[in-house]
Amino acid sequence: MRVLVAGAGGMLGQDLVALAGARGHDCVGLSHAALDVTDQQAVAAAVARVAPQAIINCAAWTDVEGAEGLEAEALAVNGTGAGNLARAAASIGAHLVQVSTDYVFDGSARRPYVESDPTSALCAYGRTKLAGEHEVLAASSGHAVVRTAWLFGPGGGNFVTTMLRLAAGAGDELAVVTDEVGCPTYTGHLAPRLLDFAQERAGGIFHLAGAGHCSRNEFAKAIFAAAGLSLRVTETTQAKLAMLAPRPPWSVLASERGIEPLPPWQDGLAAYRASAPAVFGR
Repeated sequence: MRVLVAGAGGMLGQDLVALAGARGHDCVGLSHAALDVTDQQAVAAAVARVAPQAIINCAAWTDVEGAEGLEAEALAVNGTGAGNLARAAASIGAHLVQVSTDYVFDGSARRPYVESDPTSALCAYGRTKLAGEHEVLAASSGHAVVRTAWLFGPGGGNFVTTMLRLAAGAGDELAVVTDEVGCPTYTGHLAPRLLDFAQERAGGIFHLAGAGHCSRNEFAKAIFAAAGLSLRVTETTQAKLAMLAPRPPWSVLASERGIEPLPPWQDGLAAYRASAPAVFGR
């Protein structure tokens, strides 16, 4: 399969390019420097030149806090940019897999969210990613939108690296929020399944994240244990930390479409530590 990975310089994009090559696919990875997805003409030209059978879109504005004050700029990437790729893919009969987020939900549920649940994003990041979903499926109902959550892995900044950086200057304790509960997802586990979606030309909305769930506070404790740190993790809330962007307090994902979840998030954390021991000070 000839596959184009947009946003190939990011954490998930790097994993996808490496895995696609290892699987024997003809993969072209384009970073933001090589392809600005907000430029419709550039996207159309790149897709025509590469002529892929499938496109996996990892290009995204991921600065959740920054999007609150720059929603138009975030929308250009997460909404319009996704639409540009989706329409270009449809024009040549290529299948597109759009990576989306649990932040399209408001977190008011107390059971796992499934694909048919109504969306209601709380923050600008979530709203712009939801706009991207709409753009992609409007371009072709055969395209796929894969909602995932709390990505971490080698090749980029993530919650794990943030916690370890904060721990280095935190002294004996660090306050981490308890009112965010979700599904940490290892990019090394997600990437193979995204390639499967691309190859199978699966269409519609799918939920796919690490099995199990935890709060950010619980996740931080597991991270510090993996790094061999004895730091005490205390409880706090989003309100106490005065976060600009409201996050859904509960964004656990499940699938009603028979999609098997990824391995448990604890397995993902162990795999991350094994693949990048230096991150954990090992």
